[in-house]
Amino acid sequence: MSWKGPAALFAAWIVHDIEEAFAFPTSCDRLVDRTGIEQLRITPQQSWIAVGLMGILVAVACGRGVRSTGKSAIYRAVVAGLEAHVVTHLGASVAQRGYTAGVATALPIMLPGALIARRELQRDGCELRFRDTVNGVALLLPAALVCQVGARLIRRVSAAKN
Repeated sequence: MSWKGPAALFAAWIVHDIEEAFAFPTSCDRLVDRTGIEQLRITPQQSWIAVGLMGILVAVACGRGVRSTGKSAIYRAVVAGLEAHVVTHLGASVAQRGYTAGVATALPIMLPGALIARRELQRDGCELRFRDTVNGVALLLPAALVCQVGARLIRRVSAAKN
């Protein structure tokens, strides 16, 4: 296994999450307007912090993918989880009947990056299994929530110091 799959996955994630970071506060505002749940609101700073925190996880997973020649459970979970994540973006946009953060880059950027990583694993005899997708969802969904909570806490601590 070369570094190409992990690099393609990480590069796709970076582009995809830049879009998400810019758009997430507006998407959350629309969701607050529809639901009345004020706790869903997020500031631009919190959005960028959350993306940065998730970036640490994705970078570590991609590094493990290279070092383990694709056998790392965390890398396999992140590849499969980010591939499945594309569907969540499409579903969210359908449910909200419009643009949601991340949907513009989900299909043209994130999916090809994940597929490049998947194909490299296949080529090297390390095909992804359904279990990898389950592990990916089990890893990335709670990680996203932890990153959002962490971003709120970091922002509060930062604001309290000023």
